[in-house]
Amino acid sequence: MADSSEQLELFSPETAALPDYCIRESDRARHVSIKVHLNGQVEVVVPVGFDQRQVPELLHRRRDWLWRSRQRLAHQTAGLTDDHFDEKPGQIEVRSRHQTWQVNYQPATTRTLAMTQNAPQTLLLRGAVDNSAACADLLRQWLSRKARAEFAPWLRELSFVVNLPFRRISIRGQKTRWASCSSNKDISLNYKLLFLPPELVHYVFVHELCHTVHMNHSAAFWQLVEEKQPGHQRFRDEIRDGWQYVPRWVED
Repeated sequence: MADSSEQLELFSPETAALPDYCIRESDRARHVSIKVHLNGQVEVVVPVGFDQRQVPELLHRRRDWLWRSRQRLAHQTAGLTDDHFDEKPGQIEVRSRHQTWQVNYQPATTRTLAMTQNAPQTLLLRGAVDNSAACADLLRQWLSRKARAEFAPWLRELSFVVNLPFRRISIRGQKTRWASCSSNKDISLNYKLLFLPPELVHYVFVHELCHTVHMNHSAAFWQLVEEKQPGHQRFRDEIRDGWQYVPRWVED
């Protein structure tokens, strides 16, 4: 929790210092937009061909808004439990499937690190377990495999139900996006969706399936989303704070 306060000190209206940010070029964007995600990431989305040298000046102009947004994030993260910030988790809450996985660590005199499932919903990491980064990396690999096993059949069944076919599915660990859909109708899902409640995962799936018809966020797109998931606005609002479910160790 102290990390959030330390990050806020890097940016204030008085100093006008800019926070760390990333730039994403989007062929869907018609203008520049700035997003502050709950995980602290500041993302600047720009249209294709936009002169990215203008971004620092744009951020300076929005510095008051950025400061308020980051203050709001600090208040939101203040309510998180201490284990949210653990470098090595003792358990993994797979909310999308209402599962809790225990994670055990066994030191061994070897430089390698291995992971096995030695009991139902229990993972054992054995080896150089004092290396927190290596442990987190191994657990992220497990998340990726887990997400494919859980999400691929779920998405295909939903695709059939809402009559919106897609081509292929891939699993990634995007920093600022829950999912995406290409013009070829290939859908990429973030394994961090595993940490979200199932109703939010369902909304993300519907959202991306609707992009197989509309590759934008036009009125027609949102009308289709509402048709496939009536009352979607509630989930659209909740997903904005979805990053609070993702533990710090998951962020690579």
